[in-house]
Amino acid sequence: MTALIHVSALYRYPVKGLSPEPVERADLETSGFFPGDRLYAIENGPSGFNAVAPRHQPKTKYLMLMRDEALARLRTRYEDATTTLTVEGHGEPQAFNLDTEAGREGLADLMRRFIPGSLRGEPKVLAAPPQYRFTDSPTGYVSLINRASVAAVEDYLGVPVDPLRFRGNLLVEGLDPFAELEMVGQVVEAPSGLRLKITKRTVRCAATNVEPTSGIRDCDIPWTLDARLGHRDLGVYAEVIAGGALAKGDSLRVVR
Repeated sequence: MTALIHVSALYRYPVKGLSPEPVERADLETSGFFPGDRLYAIENGPSGFNAVAPRHQPKTKYLMLMRDEALARLRTRYEDATTTLTVEGHGEPQAFNLDTEAGREGLADLMRRFIPGSLRGEPKVLAAPPQYRFTDSPTGYVSLINRASVAAVEDYLGVPVDPLRFRGNLLVEGLDPFAELEMVGQVVEAPSGLRLKITKRTVRCAATNVEPTSGIRDCDIPWTLDARLGHRDLGVYAEVIAGGALAKGDSLRVVR
């Protein structure tokens, strides 16, 4: 494993299951989540989520790519200042202020029209309360994807594999394939003083089988990982143990 890990891209996913947004820089707070990430989820029928006393719910309670691959055909962008989500890919572009009941209902109505066959009940847009996010893992603060691991999967399959299939916050280079899996317990530091502790390997699900722009299921990545490596892990989660800035092009240094 090399001494420096280079951050090649940063992404956030403001609405669970919808498209990623590249960012050039992010300010991460100690014990916090990746900024602007998984702020909203779209309930697929009653989920039992309680915003007053939030508890982690399985991703199957929400619309998500593992089961609702058509979502990948929508292109979205979120404006923090106005809490407005713009959606393209189903008729004319539409904008919804997710801080308002009317905006949330508008997005839910779009889902009724776009994927009616996927709905088990009434869709409802949920907003994450402070100190909570709609991540797949209850300890999923910041997710890191090793581009070399993705390249290895490309070799296994014999076809290109977009790293965005893995929906990570940090795409990194400089590690050997799957070396990130052996980093659990280690701490990496950015030039700003930001420190991330690698806490957990990420088990991949069928969402990775969905091509992230067409919405077509065109491969079986979990099965391929299992057949080649005896596990379905690619990428890791990390906890922010010292806050700081992180930018595209930064290097992370393993400090312990």
